[in-house]
Amino acid sequence: MARILLLHSQYGLRPAVRQAADRLRAAGHEVHVPDLYDGRVAGTFEDGIKIKEEIGRDELLKRAVAAAAPLSAAGLVYAGFSLGGALAQNLALADDNARGLLLLHGTSDLADDASADGLPVQLHVADPDTHESVDWQNAWYLRMRRAGAEVEVFRYPGAGHLFTDPDLPDHDPEAADRAWRIALDFLAEL
Repeated sequence: MARILLLHSQYGLRPAVRQAADRLRAAGHEVHVPDLYDGRVAGTFEDGIKIKEEIGRDELLKRAVAAAAPLSAAGLVYAGFSLGGALAQNLALADDNARGLLLLHGTSDLADDASADGLPVQLHVADPDTHESVDWQNAWYLRMRRAGAEVEVFRYPGAGHLFTDPDLPDHDPEAADRAWRIALDFLAEL
């Protein structure tokens, strides 16, 4: 069983995120799902950008750190959707006790001196992804490997950016099912 901090996308804490948490709990994991938007939920991608910019990236990271702090001593698996994945990556790389990193639909830049010695990392992305180019993803992969992470990348041809969210036009049921099967196997091994 893993203890997981699951961070939502820029749409906010939507039903799909709660459903994902329930799926992980049904597999025996302890899952914590903070609401980084204080109850606000975006109906469109553009609305999500407005909320994210209004709160600010630094404040979102502070909120994510505050959610992780009481849980991290026992070792967390950080996970997130798109924006939440970027935040989860930042938290995992700063936490010496991190047990793993599960990224769905998004990554973040890395500092040149980033260290992720032996950190198991799994990324699930659309192919092509409208928010992160293949060049970006390839450079990210190389930098994560240089940092010492054990990285697996799974690409889903023809899927939309947030293909695991059944309430969005990006949803791809086959890609989502495959991603969840692979992710659950990954988490079971941590």
